[in-house]
Amino acid sequence: MGLLKRILDSNEREIARLRKKVDRINALEPEMEKLSDDELRGKTVEFRQRLANGESLDRLLPEAFAVVREASKRVLGKRHFDVQLMGGIVLHEGRIAEMKTGEGKTLVATLPSYLNALTGEGVHVVTVNDYLARRDAEDVGRIHRFLGLTVGLNVHDMNHQQKQEAYAADITYGTNNEFGFDYLRDNMVMSLQEMVQRPLNYAIVDEVDSILIDEARTPLIISGPAEKSADLYFRADLFVRSLQRDKDYVVDEKMRTVNLTEDSGVPKAERFFGVQNLFDPDNVALMHHITQALKAHALMKRDKDYVVHNDEVIIVDEFTGRLMYGRRYSEGLHQAIEAKEGVRVQNESKTLATITLQNYFRLYKKLAGMTGTAKTEEKEFIEIYGMDVVVIPTNKPMIRKDLGDVVYKTERAKFNAVVEEIVRRHAVGQPVLVGTTSIEKSEYLSNLLKRRGIPHQVLNAKHHEREAEIIAKAGQRGAVTIATNMAGRGTDIILGEGVAELGGLHVIGTERHESRRIDNQLRGRSGRQGDPGSSQFFLSLEDDLLRLFGSESISRLMERLGLEEDQPIENPMLTRAIERAQKKVEANNYDIRKHVLRYDDVMNKQREVIYRQRRQILEAQNLRPIIEGMGKDLIEHMLDVYCSEEQIPEDWDIPALIAYAESHFLQPGQVTEEELRRYEREELRDRLFELMLQNYDRREEELGDFLRDLERVIVLRTVDAKWMDHIDAMDQFRQGVHLRAYGQADPVVIYQKEGYEMFEAMIHSIEEEVILYVFKAQIAAQPVVVPFQSIPVQGG
Repeated sequence: MGLLKRILDSNEREIARLRKKVDRINALEPEMEKLSDDELRGKTVEFRQRLANGESLDRLLPEAFAVVREASKRVLGKRHFDVQLMGGIVLHEGRIAEMKTGEGKTLVATLPSYLNALTGEGVHVVTVNDYLARRDAEDVGRIHRFLGLTVGLNVHDMNHQQKQEAYAADITYGTNNEFGFDYLRDNMVMSLQEMVQRPLNYAIVDEVDSILIDEARTPLIISGPAEKSADLYFRADLFVRSLQRDKDYVVDEKMRTVNLTEDSGVPKAERFFGVQNLFDPDNVALMHHITQALKAHALMKRDKDYVVHNDEVIIVDEFTGRLMYGRRYSEGLHQAIEAKEGVRVQNESKTLATITLQNYFRLYKKLAGMTGTAKTEEKEFIEIYGMDVVVIPTNKPMIRKDLGDVVYKTERAKFNAVVEEIVRRHAVGQPVLVGTTSIEKSEYLSNLLKRRGIPHQVLNAKHHEREAEIIAKAGQRGAVTIATNMAGRGTDIILGEGVAELGGLHVIGTERHESRRIDNQLRGRSGRQGDPGSSQFFLSLEDDLLRLFGSESISRLMERLGLEEDQPIENPMLTRAIERAQKKVEANNYDIRKHVLRYDDVMNKQREVIYRQRRQILEAQNLRPIIEGMGKDLIEHMLDVYCSEEQIPEDWDIPALIAYAESHFLQPGQVTEEELRRYEREELRDRLFELMLQNYDRREEELGDFLRDLERVIVLRTVDAKWMDHIDAMDQFRQGVHLRAYGQADPVVIYQKEGYEMFEAMIHSIEEEVILYVFKAQIAAQPVVVPFQSIPVQGG
């Protein structure tokens, strides 16, 4: 309790501090109201001038916020509440504002986005889907346009010029994936003109918990095709279909693993595939295919984890229930599911570029976020992003009634009870919103309601186009809406006429989610802006959370009470036990995310080095200094190999040194063994470098300005090809590194150490290849053909 009190006190202190700033903004309101539209617009020019004269954004904040509020009144007819101003201040400070559903977060973002856009460095407002990005850019974007700022929209399927225009705007609205993919694509271009993004300055992330926590583990990947036969996937699938669960293979749902049994499954596999020993190193690929086929059958459920649509397997986001087009499970699992479902098995792909959302958003100079539910994950936000959470009070008191959980013995009894509750409330006209955890459950419930003749709407990933429209009407009298977890985030449910008198919107949860945050989001659909409302969760002992993570005590309690299947139990002890199970899973998921991030940080540092160097290459007018630096490094490396400091000069392998130098940057016969034997090691290095520079000068005379273009193409193509191979190698290394954790060694430490060695080897390999091509490429008549394949890029 002491800790809780301290947290609440610190939040209270924050609110008191924010109130003082709000009072200063409010004091300016009469002054702003007197300004004409043109005078109000003129404030933008004035602010920019004051910034140029050295005034800080913090000093400008009260006036800038007062200007935005006045513009909003005139353009949208909406006046920012005091609590919205507080949220805006928190966002400007690079923190997270927790604001309940219906408190107008979209309007809150207009304040800090205007203030920070005054610097001219660009502001990105990030939402979870294209619909919301479009809506906000058009709707609240009117405020910014009225004040003389430009507003851009960045969504899927835009051409290069549209993207550049969107990013050149003062404020750009778009989705997290689109911003991330553009960053990756920008780091694959062959000229500066092809880039679309400016340096990443300030991002305001809406539904920050969904984007930075729920989706944080999923990397954004741009991939191209890799040649691999689909035949083995079908054979593995055929084999797995012949097996019996618990006899030939065992499933561990908690760890999400499936393994063949030694005594039955393994011998069957050896007979089926005609191999002597399944665990022979030569059979690693076969074993991998069998494991993925087992996972596809035993762990991956159709209409829960994925759907089959137009002969294609599409992943369903476990947190939002949305279809994740363009995303594929990695390591051949997607192909195994395709084989299981009998659709065309698509080629495995090769990763060309990748980044996690965690690491993409950490690239911004300043990052802020808002959501209705973040406090439970504050520790993670602070540790990973350096952002704390400020809980903003509601504009009107919250009067929603959250009823206690009801628990049934079986899932069937639970759903029957849910239907009875819907029928009872529907009879008096009270609107009901039901949250389910999967498409399958939403359709099961829909069928039960059809039998009872209850008209209703179903909102799941199969109907997401009409998402906003369905959710917006969920508060009308008599409406019954069944929704998967996404429940139309970002769209307000406004109560119809006479609904408040009936008790407002009633929310029913049909299962507890692994994260309390997601349950709170569902409850938060009701009781917005001081509206009446209520919520209740209906659970069963067969639900995944209780089955896998609930303690034995829950089952024992039910048994002791000797209840019938359809008899509910409402008990505070039970609710506490459920909450403990959720906390356990949340902690476990946080550890997994942190662990993933430790691995990804290794790649992230390497990615930053490569992308920074790539940028230098694109910006440099003349690459000669860079290539000379590569030549120096190469000579140093040659000396380490052929003329090691540990050896006496008589043992140096000078003939091999000359042969290598001639194959890369010297002319045949340009230097003799006799000459080089006379030098000390330092002199030897200087002499080789001097000869390299002579040959470089000669090359410049031969090719003139054409050499500059050739160098750029050579360096960029080499870096890209080697970097892609390196991503692949690191990915495979990561899959197997836990097997290398001998003794007490931490696999992450091994991954860091050896990953660094692999990176160094890649850098050396880049230098070697660049020097070889710059000095030895034979230039035919134009156009020049550089000895590299261009790499086709697919999707984002």
